[in-house]
Amino acid sequence: MADYDTGADQELSAGNFSSWMSGMQRALRGEGASDVPCGGCTACCTSLQFVHIRPHEGETLARIPSALLFPAPGLPEGNLVMGYDENGHCPMLADDRCSIYEDRPQTCRTYDCRVFSAAGLDPGDEGKPMIAHRVRRWRFTFATAFDRTQHASVRAASAFLRENRDRFSQGIVPSNPTQLAVLAVDVHAVFL
Repeated sequence: MADYDTGADQELSAGNFSSWMSGMQRALRGEGASDVPCGGCTACCTSLQFVHIRPHEGETLARIPSALLFPAPGLPEGNLVMGYDENGHCPMLADDRCSIYEDRPQTCRTYDCRVFSAAGLDPGDEGKPMIAHRVRRWRFTFATAFDRTQHASVRAASAFLRENRDRFSQGIVPSNPTQLAVLAVDVHAVFL
């Protein structure tokens, strides 16, 4: 049974903030995968998530049955999404494990629920209670004063974007909590 099912509310080590931030930024630039200490957690795989698959992800596309893929709304041709099954689970999840882990989509490689903790955001959507539970438990460590300042700048960016959404052109500030948290990481340097 995954740790989010046990009712445990103990804190989880999210790691050193500056190390996490460096790794997250590399993952967002496409220079590697996120290194999330998931343990047995499959919350992101069981929370009504649509998974974006880019046209260049040939190995991934070869592993997913075409019947599970649909054109991604609002994105150029060739971008696809994979939905979830009748239980809200990723259809590639088998026996609480990713059946295509080595060829999983880039979206899965970069997904890191600690981004919500970093940005001070709730994952939103009623279908994500397991992710929200995990997010509330993450605790970063701060080796230096700059780590704390950098963390504060990500949270300041997140708050500014939420509070001033109407000042930007439509579509600039996403309403999706995941995209908003990622944007806060991207623009945090402005708030240092």
